[in-house]
Amino acid sequence: MTTDIGNWSETTIAGHPCFLFEPQQRNPHGYVAIYLHGVHLGRLQDKVEFVSQLEKYGLPVIAPVTLRSWWTDRICPEFDSAISAQQHLLDNVLPFVAAKYDAAPPQIGLFGTSMGGQGALRLAYKFPDKFPVVAAISPAIDYQERMRRDDEDPLWQQYETAEAARQDTATLHIHPLNWPRHQFFCCCPEDADWWESSERLRMKLYSLGVPHTCELEVCGGGHGFPYYGKMAARVIEFLHESLETERRRVV
Repeated sequence: MTTDIGNWSETTIAGHPCFLFEPQQRNPHGYVAIYLHGVHLGRLQDKVEFVSQLEKYGLPVIAPVTLRSWWTDRICPEFDSAISAQQHLLDNVLPFVAAKYDAAPPQIGLFGTSMGGQGALRLAYKFPDKFPVVAAISPAIDYQERMRRDDEDPLWQQYETAEAARQDTATLHIHPLNWPRHQFFCCCPEDADWWESSERLRMKLYSLGVPHTCELEVCGGGHGFPYYGKMAARVIEFLHESLETERRRVV
């Protein structure tokens, strides 16, 4: 049994569960973070490394739950039979954030871990005006590999082939002339499943001349919350500083 750290509550958005974090003192500029969970539905509620940083910068967090949807624009039956995780985020979660926190892009920072990390990147690449600030920890970018390893992986309910999944991955959604202005991603070199896809993403961004920040050299035990926690301070600081830059940006 885990104990929540900090002021967390649970609500529903369009019939789906969502966790909310409220810092003791909210930042004065209305910044908000949206957290996308991984395939194992890992929570931030008992992760002191994240909660302490969220308190430090006064960042409220909205953490919607979409099960093993991979945050795609495909129907995932175990999440919802009528709406995709992507549409839920755009059509339901963003309006909820606007109503509850009076926050709208570019006041919103998007971040995630593993499945949620790749989801955050893909959403930011597809909708850079809505998510100009994005961070991903251990993003499971080339998730088509799960389909190749397991004929019964739930991803087969979203895609007919592994190639169709590959065509929908974050790396394939990068637009050379329209990208999120602030993006950070990191992956542990000991992460045997996902480090190479982060390195491929880095190389593609570099070849296109797309500004980005990444950390692919710091080791932290592979894939999981020990590494996520190791990177928490850097990620939350990146979100806050990027939101500050967006606020000062002259349009």
